[in-house]
Parts: sequence; structure tokens; C-alpha cells
Amino acid sequence: MIKKIKIKLENDIKPLSDFRANAALYVKQIKNSKRPIILTQHGKSSAVLMDVKEYQALLDKIDILQDIQLAEQQIDEGKGINHDKAKKISKK
Repeated sequence: MIKKIKIKLENDIKPLSDFRANAALYVKQIKNSKRPIILTQHGKSSAVLMDVKEYQALLDKIDILQDIQLAEQQIDEGKGINHDKAKKISKK
């Protein structure tokens, strides 16, 4: 199941200066909520801080999506094989 990353605007967007003063608290919040924190600098978003496991899961999803995109491109270019041929290959 694909889990969506939800951001709660009132809790998850913080100024960098506030993060500096409360870094341990925000790291704990990220670990507990599994939601990233968006850090702002001069009123503009500048960085995202997220849980390591959630980051790895995001990278894994990107990898799968890139594989799907490549497969679709190869099919569009006529490089795919039909269902019957795939079944014969898989039985070997």
C-alpha cells in the first residue's frame, strides 16, 4: 500500500531559527509523526527534514516509478514481448 506524506501546515512548517533553537524537539516530532518538517528562511521554504525510514521508502517508490516509466517507454518503442511469449519464458 502506498502511504501518502501529509503535511499539517500549522505544525510542519517552521522557521530555520526556530529549528536551531529546538532541533531535538523537532527530530522527535518527525520520528513520532513520520511527517517531514519544512524549514523556511526569510519567509521562503529552504529545506525539508524527514525521518530516515520515510526517506528510504520515498526513494524506493521513486525507483519503482522509474522502472515503470522505462518499461512503458520500451513498450511504446516496440521493445516489449507479448503475453504468450512471456509465459513461455517464465516456464523455463
